[in-house]
Amino acid sequence: MKTQADTTPDRREFLKMAGTGVAAAGLLSTAGAALAAPSKTSTQLPNGADNFYASDKVTLQNVSFKNQYQMTVAGNLFIPKALDRKKRTPAIVVGHPMGAVKEQSANLYATKMAEQGFVTLSLDLAFWGGSEGQPRNAVSPDMYAESFSAAVDFLGSQAFVDKQQIGAIGVCGSGSFVISAAKIDPRMKAIATVSMYDMGAANRDALNHSQTLEQRKQIIAAAVEQRQAEFSGGAVQYTGGTVLTLAADTHPIQREFFDFYRTPRGEFTPKGASARNTTMPTLTSNVKFMNFYPFNDIETISPRPMLFITGDQAHSKEFSEDAYKRAAEPKELFVVPGAGHVDLYDRVTLIPFDKLTSFFNKHLIAASA
Repeated sequence: MKTQADTTPDRREFLKMAGTGVAAAGLLSTAGAALAAPSKTSTQLPNGADNFYASDKVTLQNVSFKNQYQMTVAGNLFIPKALDRKKRTPAIVVGHPMGAVKEQSANLYATKMAEQGFVTLSLDLAFWGGSEGQPRNAVSPDMYAESFSAAVDFLGSQAFVDKQQIGAIGVCGSGSFVISAAKIDPRMKAIATVSMYDMGAANRDALNHSQTLEQRKQIIAAAVEQRQAEFSGGAVQYTGGTVLTLAADTHPIQREFFDFYRTPRGEFTPKGASARNTTMPTLTSNVKFMNFYPFNDIETISPRPMLFITGDQAHSKEFSEDAYKRAAEPKELFVVPGAGHVDLYDRVTLIPFDKLTSFFNKHLIAASA
């Protein structure tokens, strides 16, 4: 099926106004820009930005495995070179930001944690990157959570991994997906989120509850209208994501995402994908997030520990604070001074890897006691 972005004037104006539910979350409308060539303009990288970091202390293996629905999930397995494979070792699964792929932030976290002695696995969520799922870039919160559980299945099958010592890290949107997964998968013994987005609240209400119910209903109406059009053979349309070019009036949050996703700092186009559509969910599926309530029953994860990491300058801080408030003990909210939302994707001088290391060392070891 061919694909293209909707460039009709009415739709452009509507998306600009309503932001397709995720505009205020920094995933602003790209209608009209999606047919343009992606900008490769790059300024000097922020201090410490190292998204594509590689380590000579770690071996990387491309892996794939099936989820419960027999869809292939793609991942990268990171193994410390000093690992004693005769022993069982704690492991961590790492999920990427919403709209990203494992090569964006997740691999970095997995590599750094493998340097600390953990076996780690970064994964592509279903419908994204190397994982299966059609149409591409579809939104399915349940299948995203299932991807985490499938990764735990895989890690638990490795002879050198301790099944009782598997933890998880979710970056940005994956923070909400890993919480959703952990509520029904007690094999995840310790859960950390970084720059978390509650993708349900972000779509229903936008940041700071700035989206009205009427705007939400308009977004839903537009999605079902497009769904009917695609059922009748129309082209797939995309929404949200990161703009391909900057303009004088581009929102500061969108500029923050652009600096990562549309420059050499973090740009990555998976095999078979188009650079025009990276980060952009399909318009008809994005409303699935409005039925997504990851923080409901978050307290039932207890007594498994949770760590919520956010920057004190992060526009997404409200989501980590909300999750922390709702979660039961043991829990911790860790605020990184001077860090914005995207800073914690790749700025290794700001990302508190020491905090993550101590958290998993303490709680994964305790899980097997």
